[in-house]
Amino acid sequence: MSSLVLNVTLDCRDAGAVAQFWEAVTGHPRELVHQPGNDHWVVRPPDGSLPRLVFVTVPEEKSIKNRMHLDLLPNDSSQEEEVARLLDLGASVVDDRRRSDPGGWVVMADPEGNEFCVEHPPG
Repeated sequence: MSSLVLNVTLDCRDAGAVAQFWEAVTGHPRELVHQPGNDHWVVRPPDGSLPRLVFVTVPEEKSIKNRMHLDLLPNDSSQEEEVARLLDLGASVVDDRRRSDPGGWVVMADPEGNEFCVEHPPG
């Protein structure tokens, strides 16, 4: 037996704004899903594949380091170009590990402080 990851869910102060950031990061469209007492934003691949990124508005601020994060792999650019693009979208650099041992990645944060890494493409 096994399980499939359906969603990666992020709690946000402004779920719409964070979903807009991740829509730009992934190139996947975002959609507002209306459910009684649980409106949320979903960023999903256009082909309907999984997992989806789900953004839920919560009242509290982020206060500690994420226990889980996304690792991004630049699709059609270098690591440096992708880091620059993400900075332009509103991300910030938390820890640049490109020249560290161990290393090779850049720890970044989205506009609400949710950490993610940008890996170096193979080759």
